[in-house]
Amino acid sequence: MLPEKRVAGSEAIGNSVKRLRPESTSEVVNQDVNMAGDGNPPDVDIDEDLHSRQLAVYGREAMRRLFGANVLISSLQGLGVEVAKNIILAGVKSVTLHDQSNVEMWDLSGNFYFTEADIGKNRAVACCNKLQELNAAVTVSTLTSEITEEDISSFQVVVFTDITLEKAIQYNDFCRDHKPPIAFIKADIRGLFGSVFCDFGPEFTVFDVNGEEPHTGIIASISNDNPALVSCVDDERLEFQDGDLVVFSEVHGMTQLNDGKPRKVKNARPYSFLLEEDTSNFGAYEKGGIVTQVKQPKVLNFKSLSEALQNPGEFLLSDFSKFDRPPLLHLAFQALDKFVHEFGHFPLAASEEDASRLIDFTKALNDSLSGDQKLDAIDENVLKHFASGSRAVLNPMAAMFGGLVGQEVVKASSGKFHPLFQFFYFDSLESLPLEPLQPEDVAPLNCRYDAQISVFGKKLQKKLEDAKLFVVGAGALGCELLKNLALMGASSGSHGKLTITDDDVIEKSNLSRQFLFRDWNIGQAKSTVAASAATAINPHLKIEALQNRVSPDTENVFDDSFWDNLDVVLNALDNVNARLYVDSRCVYFQKPLLESGTLGTKCNTQMVIPHLTENYGASRDPPEKQAPMCTVHSFPHNIDHCLTWARSEFEGLLEKTPAEANAFLMKPEEYKAAMKSAGDAQSRELLERVVECLVSERCETFEDCISWARQKFEDYFSNRVKQLTYTFPENATTSGGAPFWSAPKRFPKPLEFNTNDPSHMSLIAAASILRANTYGIPIPEWTSNSKKLAEAVDKVQISDFKPKQGVKIVTDEKATNMHPSTIDDSAVIDNLIRTLESGVKNLSSGFRMSPIQFEKDDDTNFHMDLIAGFANMRARNYSIPEVDKLKAKFIAGRIIPAIATTTAMATGLVCLELYKVILNHKVEKYRNTFANLALPLFSMAEPVPPKIIKHGILSWSVWDRWVIAGNLTLRELLDWFQDKGLSAYSISCGQSLIYNSIFPKHKERLDRKVLDLARDIAKLEIPPDRRHFDIVVACEDDDGNDVDVPLISICFR
Repeated sequence: MLPEKRVAGSEAIGNSVKRLRPESTSEVVNQDVNMAGDGNPPDVDIDEDLHSRQLAVYGREAMRRLFGANVLISSLQGLGVEVAKNIILAGVKSVTLHDQSNVEMWDLSGNFYFTEADIGKNRAVACCNKLQELNAAVTVSTLTSEITEEDISSFQVVVFTDITLEKAIQYNDFCRDHKPPIAFIKADIRGLFGSVFCDFGPEFTVFDVNGEEPHTGIIASISNDNPALVSCVDDERLEFQDGDLVVFSEVHGMTQLNDGKPRKVKNARPYSFLLEEDTSNFGAYEKGGIVTQVKQPKVLNFKSLSEALQNPGEFLLSDFSKFDRPPLLHLAFQALDKFVHEFGHFPLAASEEDASRLIDFTKALNDSLSGDQKLDAIDENVLKHFASGSRAVLNPMAAMFGGLVGQEVVKASSGKFHPLFQFFYFDSLESLPLEPLQPEDVAPLNCRYDAQISVFGKKLQKKLEDAKLFVVGAGALGCELLKNLALMGASSGSHGKLTITDDDVIEKSNLSRQFLFRDWNIGQAKSTVAASAATAINPHLKIEALQNRVSPDTENVFDDSFWDNLDVVLNALDNVNARLYVDSRCVYFQKPLLESGTLGTKCNTQMVIPHLTENYGASRDPPEKQAPMCTVHSFPHNIDHCLTWARSEFEGLLEKTPAEANAFLMKPEEYKAAMKSAGDAQSRELLERVVECLVSERCETFEDCISWARQKFEDYFSNRVKQLTYTFPENATTSGGAPFWSAPKRFPKPLEFNTNDPSHMSLIAAASILRANTYGIPIPEWTSNSKKLAEAVDKVQISDFKPKQGVKIVTDEKATNMHPSTIDDSAVIDNLIRTLESGVKNLSSGFRMSPIQFEKDDDTNFHMDLIAGFANMRARNYSIPEVDKLKAKFIAGRIIPAIATTTAMATGLVCLELYKVILNHKVEKYRNTFANLALPLFSMAEPVPPKIIKHGILSWSVWDRWVIAGNLTLRELLDWFQDKGLSAYSISCGQSLIYNSIFPKHKERLDRKVLDLARDIAKLEIPPDRRHFDIVVACEDDDGNDVDVPLISICFR
């Protein structure tokens, strides 16, 4: 990780930096008013070890603005505590928890920090200390009296999650009139219905609307026209849209465009666009040029709550099959406010009388409207469900809305991403049981699940408690899922069981979003700590924590009986391959799989239901485009290429080469024999590196390591560039006569080493220290003294560069090997072995090197210092903009951007679907979701059904498996298929082919048992408790057309 940059007003706490708070309230207010007034973030230190994944989403400036925000959250029921959790993890300056009510048993199904021992205590006080544990750098306090306008004036953002409309309008008007305006958010959860309203003031500036990197293009030509036609190389499609503003740089010839003035794009196409600029009198375009999108701030004019209630404008839609639902819910939430005001309580669950009253209120409100605002019809069935569950705050709804509202708080605090403008209504009526619920079904039991029972009834609660669930992964998604499941009472009954597994341990960077973990858990197993924390939320939870990766290697742990006993699988994984494997197991064992994933502000959920939907593996994203090897090695044109090269060099120099040297040192004779036997370019290259490591460039002192580092600098950033430009001069042409150095290639320039350049010296220091580590050489204290280090570097003798004749530099973009084979590879290998044999004779007995594995999240190890240094020097060679170490870590470390808000919303959506699985709903009730909280955008749709394959009267899908009873011979198996009008021409077991009709010798196997063939040829080992084995059969019909048949299971006993 990056070093913590200590600033005045900070103090070290262990290995982290804690931001100190100003003592006086006036200091807080003045600082924040200044921040909001001029848009400049306060000078606040960021703990990059903790917030690295969040920094990848927000960036430093937005994070600093966020760190200056004081936030009020009113009402600590399920929604309030979810919002508080998410913004405390994000790292605002302070959070004040307001609540005048006390904890009731009813609240235990929504707030994950309440216990039965808290009943009777003030709700804010009961969860304050536990919320404080999430982030010591955030001041968490309570307010238990009625809120005054003076109280509100101390905050930049206020969130009300349980307030009357009258009070909300009063507070909202005050927030709008305040200078500067205070962002106001009103959010409510009523059973399976939710609403959010945002007002960030009359004029709110959004600094970055979507958070995406500015789009760029490499210019190929620009015409002298009005408008000018700009064409770009077809390396990547342009992402510009009509109306975008762009700036130009590095343009040769038409230099007038390099003035930094934003110009407007029109008629944007995949590789060209028109520029609203008359370039007729500009210089003629010669070569080069980068065009970059300019992201413009956006000013939003919010309406007040009182005005928006009368004229709401467009609603944010989540499900286009319910396009008429938001206007109805807009009235329903107002009608509910009137109901509570008049009767002093929420409508009773399953009460026809109360539902009828709410419907009357809604109709009266609708009748008072005119024009487009008035609804043609009122769906009374929706309102009945709304009334029945209106008192309940369900955890999945709170989790989903807690993520959404938490993100709106971040937007209001930082100006990052487009706010919700202004109303959002949502419901999940599809989650309800199909049969109507009677009053006795929803009557309270005086238990922690009463709120959930009031919506779903006792039967669903019993099914949830007895469910056998498998959560795969205990990271960010896993922590949120466990919390939700514990509050829902899943697997808490006498027959229930929840199994969670994760083979990872807790790291500091996890703590900003994996909220079940604390800093004292660092180094402990994720699954064990998460399970313990979930049990603290609900002591009745029946949970088992495992530390096994779910993979083919652990099928002895997750065996047939394990999968057979499951009811539902919930994935909480962070990589596609693991997801695909779990998906294949769920398909095989016919188990529902609830899948979810996040990427920054984006999330998706996918429901995989046996025989109803396609499986996860049925559709895949296209693979990421990889830069050609020759581009990375010799012709980079962006910083990603430089960082890819830098990480490759790091791994080659410090991990692979020392490991290869150890392979030789441990078994020299076997190693030499293997190299001679191979006799190819790869073996030659490996041996060359080993010889360098153990003989020609072996280091014995730290001064040797400095010399090595300095020589590497000269080789990488001077000599290689000189050789490249000697081989391909700036005026070189291709075989077709075109300029060789045309876009996207960039002509490089060698660097001249300078001990006065801090970036040069930082690179030398990191390289020297890591080189010393591989040899076990102690690091002297004087390395931290820049003057002494420079003196040591100056002593290194550097030879003059002499270009080589006939050097072959790979330029073919399809090449996969940068070191092609030559006819004399074997002879070179023999010479290298002789050099190695003589060179290692004076090594001490038992000498071994220490390979270094890249670790991005430890800033004390110099790994990112070296990689960032390598990449930036290479970027400097090619006039590519350099990056700081944090940005380098995101790219080279392949860090996945992650924030707590998106994770919370994704898991809330998943658990709304879990209700449907437990209730065995039909496919039209399920929803897959894609959401982007940055915009915000929701897209919910019914899952895609599985592909059906038909043959004659037979039909099947990926969910089907043909089971054949009996210990069949191969001939009997072929006849079985023939009876179905299918000709089986190939049969395999595992990776082995046990029959193919084109091989005459295979006919000798026809009368052998298929089981014996599988054991003999595929080396199949069948556990004693398994009664079947599987084979894959390739078939064709009578016309010779291939037919994809299901997996075949042969039950042989």
